[in-house]
Amino acid sequence: MKTKLSRRSFVENLTLATSGIALLSSTSFLNAFNSKTDVLEGYNPYAGTNPDMRQGIFENYIKVTGTVYSKETEQPISGALVEVWHLSPNSKKYRHRAKLKTDANGQYSFLTDPPNKEKGQMPAIHFKLSTVNDSYCSRLWIHKNTAFISSEHWARNQGLGDRLLPKKEIHTFHETITFNLSI
Repeated sequence: MKTKLSRRSFVENLTLATSGIALLSSTSFLNAFNSKTDVLEGYNPYAGTNPDMRQGIFENYIKVTGTVYSKETEQPISGALVEVWHLSPNSKKYRHRAKLKTDANGQYSFLTDPPNKEKGQMPAIHFKLSTVNDSYCSRLWIHKNTAFISSEHWARNQGLGDRLLPKKEIHTFHETITFNLSI
């Protein structure tokens, strides 16, 4: 004997099936299971060129300096584009961002407020390094007493040798971090 499905049960089952298909096909739902976060989150290609991103001049700040080196020649690269951004203090918005060019010695420098931390992570400053031939992104995680790099940054920049790991100095009203890159 056939079991007849009531109209109400049919509509409930159809709604469940449709919701399930929509949910599973959603990229945001699928990304929730991806442990790797997007390094370009918060990136804005229209950032300004001011190397001083501080919002208040009488508060603690971070000075980040570094040199961009060629992977092939291990010599500094002038004119490389270094784009930086991070979550603004006490905010979930990326309002601190800048586009910088390296000088004749391959050096860059900027001032910024301490970044807010992303959910489940330490505070970080994002970097996008570009030349005419290549570009890549990296992160500099900032801890109270030191700074860290990602495993991807470590693997990509092995040619830097002793210049690879960031160095952090703590001063009275600011911190200085040296963060070198190669491309």
